[in-house]
Amino acid sequence: MAKHVYTNDEVHALVKEENVRFLRVTFSDLFGTMKSVDLPISQLDKLLANKVMFDGSSIDGFVRIEESDMYLYPDMSTWLVFPWGAEHGKVAQVICSVHLTDGTPFAGDPRNNLKRVIKEMNDAGFSAFNIGPEPEFFLFETDENGNTTTKVNDQENYFDLEPADKGEDCRRDIVLALESMGYNVEAAHHEVAPGQHEVDFKYSDALEAADNIQIFKLVVKTIAKKYGFHATFMPKPLTGINGNGMHMNMSLFKEEGGKVVNSFYDEQDKVQLSQTAYQFLAGVMDHARSVTAVCNPIVNSYKRLVPGYEAPVYVAWSASNRSPMVRIPSERGMGTRLELRSVDPSANPYLAIAAILAAGLDGLKRGLKPADSVDENIYAMTEAERQAKGIHDLPDTLHNALKSLAQDDVIKAALGDHLYRSFNEAKSLEYEGYRQSVSKWEQDKYMSEY
Repeated sequence: MAKHVYTNDEVHALVKEENVRFLRVTFSDLFGTMKSVDLPISQLDKLLANKVMFDGSSIDGFVRIEESDMYLYPDMSTWLVFPWGAEHGKVAQVICSVHLTDGTPFAGDPRNNLKRVIKEMNDAGFSAFNIGPEPEFFLFETDENGNTTTKVNDQENYFDLEPADKGEDCRRDIVLALESMGYNVEAAHHEVAPGQHEVDFKYSDALEAADNIQIFKLVVKTIAKKYGFHATFMPKPLTGINGNGMHMNMSLFKEEGGKVVNSFYDEQDKVQLSQTAYQFLAGVMDHARSVTAVCNPIVNSYKRLVPGYEAPVYVAWSASNRSPMVRIPSERGMGTRLELRSVDPSANPYLAIAAILAAGLDGLKRGLKPADSVDENIYAMTEAERQAKGIHDLPDTLHNALKSLAQDDVIKAALGDHLYRSFNEAKSLEYEGYRQSVSKWEQDKYMSEY
């Protein structure tokens, strides 16, 4: 169901009813970092008329200084009021798309880009691409000066129930804040690693899901700070324990005979997957190495994608085990879905979802067929056994992922020329900086030996 788009009159009524005094107008840069322009409520009509301007040359991956003037067009389906900071009047937020001075959508805005790929999906006959994200995060303690430490606040494990501590209270307040803002939270629990947590919210269509991920991160970090914690979505913050993933549950829908149906479901198939699901899956697997550059976009992402810590390392799928890259959860009917397990929460959700959707649509366009499912533990196989089953590795560095992306015209097109060039340039520089840096591990390992 589409979200309600508030009219100007409704917004004015809500502002009066909830004593909103400030507006936080947000958009996302190339890397998925939320940017904001804060406005007094007196500027509401200016915002509603698409007249709020900003300097695009100051935003990563946007434009050069000589073409910097840009406008923010609010999406009034994203209007929400924060449940904190009301001592001087409440703060409302609305997510915007970026437009050029002539009114055309800016191609370097990741949100505009996702809308473009969704339009391609609509043109292919589908009404929605639903995403159910599962972002994980760590809570680290801060010192007396408010600086982040590497000390987690507990030593609990997956689904552990212990006497309430600050971490559990923090997670509860995150859920309450999200629900007060209209999120439908399905589950919240402690994850496998000490100090690690997960909050799952109900699936929504691709654009809304990306918006939700951005707001979710902001809420988590804000509530954590109130408890004296630093919340991080860094993929692998500590050596020797599990990292943070952001599994993406996904399914395509279309309208048939006045009804909305899940295009991934076919009760006649032995695992009740449709040909659409198999072809979409095959597309995701065919483009897996290049999609990884977008879905695992930082150097640290590849410290998580290693054997032994539950994150997938191999391009494979299964309906019955969790070691492959794609799992088929057991629910069927309208709940039939694919779960892509390799994505991590450092990804820009607008770019990640666009890349995944384009990969799957390419599988449909080409009528691809996936390799056989792999129902045994891939981690226990030898390299020869994996090769015999056609199981390939995911990239092991950001550099290798970028090389795969550079050769993949489908995923580059999913980003568009502007975003791809900016992304590739920025990430290549990031990897070069990492490659030139000498780590403490290297110093400890080699200083005395050589």
